Amino acid sequence: MKALCWLGTNRVAVEEVPDPRILNPRDAIIKITTTAICGSDLHLLDGFIPRMERGDILGHEFMGEVVEKGPEVKNLAVGDRVVVPFTISCGRCFFCQKQLWSLCDNSNPDRRMAETLYGYTGSGLFGYSHVYGGYAGGQAQYARVPFADVGPLKVPDHLNDEQVLFLSDILPTGYMAAENCQIERGDTVAVFGCGPVGQFAIVSAYLLGAERVIAIDRIPERLRLARTQAKAEVLNYEEVDVLEALKEMTGGQGPDSCIDAVGLEAHGTTLDAWYDLAKTKLMLETDRSHALRRAIQVCRKGGTVSIPGVYGGLLDKFPMGAAFAKGLTLKMGQTHMHRYMKPLLERIEKGELDPTFVITHRLPLEQAPQAYFTFRDKQDECIKVVLKPWDGSGRKTPPGS
Repeated sequence: MKALCWLGTNRVAVEEVPDPRILNPRDAIIKITTTAICGSDLHLLDGFIPRMERGDILGHEFMGEVVEKGPEVKNLAVGDRVVVPFTISCGRCFFCQKQLWSLCDNSNPDRRMAETLYGYTGSGLFGYSHVYGGYAGGQAQYARVPFADVGPLKVPDHLNDEQVLFLSDILPTGYMAAENCQIERGDTVAVFGCGPVGQFAIVSAYLLGAERVIAIDRIPERLRLARTQAKAEVLNYEEVDVLEALKEMTGGQGPDSCIDAVGLEAHGTTLDAWYDLAKTKLMLETDRSHALRRAIQVCRKGGTVSIPGVYGGLLDKFPMGAAFAKGLTLKMGQTHMHRYMKPLLERIEKGELDPTFVITHRLPLEQAPQAYFTFRDKQDECIKVVLKPWDGSGRKTPPGS
């Protein structure tokens, strides 16, 4: 089969690799009909996530058709259309039983590195390094799905792939980010980063009762999408002092909650952002946490900072004193996917959500290597790339169409 493989920092390519096969009675094999490039995939491209090995298959946002299944997979039938959560969860451990699916104790077969880095392991992840299990990802024509009796969600035929694809990651991630803000009706929420997760966090904040959402970014097409499609007020951090602007917009109080939808490769114009950039280039720091610092600084006293953006290591110059003095609540972590997929599917079916508005590029899998750089380098107004593993044609979709 064809699959997109990691060959080293800043090197990916589509290669012929062996087809996956059933290894466990709870496995299923999925013929992938639609997949996507996620912002967190760029951390792998840029070399920020450890334990990547040459030839690893990338991708964790995918869906398709069940073509084979193990004898213990009773909930699926060959031919079912399913969307697959990016987290791999056993369904039986202490954490799965508590609906803390991304903290599954049993799905990471190579837990030593995660335990060394973080004290304990979380769940395995598709296509996201050997820290998280070394599982082959979904930017491919087929994928093996472990614990298929627990993870994949069957989707109705009247919804097309693009309407449900983002249930695999970014839509639940944006929703959980907003839910973690503990929004009360009338609240003001500030969202740092207007990529796809940020866009869905904005939409979700409104669904959960926010009166105002203020979105912060510097990329014109992202800000335009946040304003016209997600209905946020927007700030370009290259043009305004975000701290002062948010104070003025909230009567001096600050937003009730802030969402860091940027993560470990944040950019900025202030001294701390340049400091982070220099230290990471010299390999003296693992994560650039500028957006998180700003979120902690601007959030009102007693507010909540929600962190869906991926962090992988240690943070320098972290404003713990500000978080403590202001009595902030920080909530973070990989998304507990299984908790959100079905309720969000129901919202899509009712017409309350249309996740397709973030898609700007539809391409065949063969064009994925260049698409990674187009996406990373903010070229061609690229916000979200959807890939078709069995399609030979590609087209760009204007933002907001």
